[in-house]
Amino acid sequence: MTQPLPRRRMLTASAGALALVWMPVPRDEAVPAGADCPAPPDFPAGVEHYRQSYRNWAGELRADDVWTAVVRTAQDVVTVANWAHRHGFTLRPQGFRHGWAPLTLTAGTDCASRVVLVDTRRLNAMELGGAGPEPGSATVRVEAGAGLEALLGFLEAAGYGLTATPAPGDLSVGGALAVDAHGTAVPAEGEVRPPGTTYGSLSNLILRLTAVVWDPGAGAYVTRSFERTDPDCAALLTNLGRAFLTEVTLLVGPLARLRCVSRVDIPAAELFAAPGTRGRTLESFIAATGRVEAIWFPFTARPWLKVWSVSPRRPPTSRPVTGPYNYPFSDNVPAPVADLAGRILAGQYELAPALGQAQYAATASGLLATASADLWGAAKNLQLYVRPTTLHVHANGYAVRVPRSGVQAVVHAFAEFYTALLLAHASRGRFPVNGAVEIRVTGVDDPAEVAVPGARAPALSALRPDSARPPGQVAVWIDVLTLPGTADADRFYREVEKYLLTAHPGTRVEWSKGWAYTDQAAWSDPDVLDRAVPSSFGPGWPTAVATLDRLDPARVFSNPFLDRLLRS
Repeated sequence: MTQPLPRRRMLTASAGALALVWMPVPRDEAVPAGADCPAPPDFPAGVEHYRQSYRNWAGELRADDVWTAVVRTAQDVVTVANWAHRHGFTLRPQGFRHGWAPLTLTAGTDCASRVVLVDTRRLNAMELGGAGPEPGSATVRVEAGAGLEALLGFLEAAGYGLTATPAPGDLSVGGALAVDAHGTAVPAEGEVRPPGTTYGSLSNLILRLTAVVWDPGAGAYVTRSFERTDPDCAALLTNLGRAFLTEVTLLVGPLARLRCVSRVDIPAAELFAAPGTRGRTLESFIAATGRVEAIWFPFTARPWLKVWSVSPRRPPTSRPVTGPYNYPFSDNVPAPVADLAGRILAGQYELAPALGQAQYAATASGLLATASADLWGAAKNLQLYVRPTTLHVHANGYAVRVPRSGVQAVVHAFAEFYTALLLAHASRGRFPVNGAVEIRVTGVDDPAEVAVPGARAPALSALRPDSARPPGQVAVWIDVLTLPGTADADRFYREVEKYLLTAHPGTRVEWSKGWAYTDQAAWSDPDVLDRAVPSSFGPGWPTAVATLDRLDPARVFSNPFLDRLLRS
């Protein structure tokens, strides 16, 4: 039987849970440069720089003291890149730090690592362009440091939007494109794709981009623009932070009005039933609306299912909303959830079932109390629902690519595997997972959707179409969440990863999340890093790696993890 924690320890544990709620890391301008952390030599006088601590989303990757430069123009990036090249430094672009994988900084980075973070958030101009290549579409030019929420708001005001977006608004455009950020959408039965839209990742909307690259003739880094038809552009569309984009021109479509209905009454056994089963299955909702997400808290019987549908007019039962983030019970950690999370962080991992049930209860009651089970409004207000105050957890991520007719088979088999694995660990007194399973479904990055003859597919996107697979591919995105530092989590994640890579050969990793697990750590399994990941991209992998190396031969825009992963 679980024993209550002493009050003092309880307060400490709850504070630990609250520490998972994002707080901006203040820049440390008061710490003077000294022998322990000398200033970067001869740093360009016109570019502001200071010492700062770095934390990623889950707080698992930290740098307690690193120099950070603030760029305001593309020329600032060029200036700093050429300085870094002359002095043997590397540059790591940084936006809002909403990521898990070591694509920005790696563990152990400190002031002596000859690394400068580049804060891009002042590089945030945007302007609407002319008509897009399809009637009714348009273009928008946006600098790479602009926030996704700001861009979506700008587009909404002009009458434009995107078919699907990631749930957080605190992503930089450059960061989102670097990791082929995505939402959840495939066409509903009978749906015609609106002009200027894609069912794939944000990378598939790029028409033109500008990056800082090496110019052999000039012997220096310069800005260069790449059209979507340029062979080199394929490697830059999803670049993992191995390149520095300064601005992009995106294709956008007419603003859609959406309805989002949340349900917490469908048993997982029904939602994830065997293919061919009648009833309220995931594939039945996909057929009806094309836009679904299942959030399944551990040790609970009924997922939180969100179903979006295109609804030009407000249904009578829907509550209209005029802004994003309409689930306050999810945006802010409820006291019972914070209490249990704190106790788990203090070592009471066996409370995972109670935490799962508390999260489900908070969701079910919160939807009712806030009248948020049936919402209607402009697309972005229904698509953005993860705030910086949401509980911060570790997340793995994979894209299982299958024909659309195979979606239900994938989720059914995974649900059975996951449930059996969770219970097997629990029977041994291990509770490695205390967060939800999240399932989304998207289309692929079909370059035909940008209506530009000769457009290239993003070479390193998990959603890049595979010519060896039949038409009609979609991707089932599977994420499993847990509190950072939970005992045995890496071992559990490794078993999940082995299952997905074996059951669905060609599964690709979700770049921003956790993958390549050993029993002790993520991003560490040499077989996944050296074989599974490159082979999932086929011959496009070495071509993309060679392109990135040629555009940045000095590896100014790299880090030790990327050097390990992206080897020629």
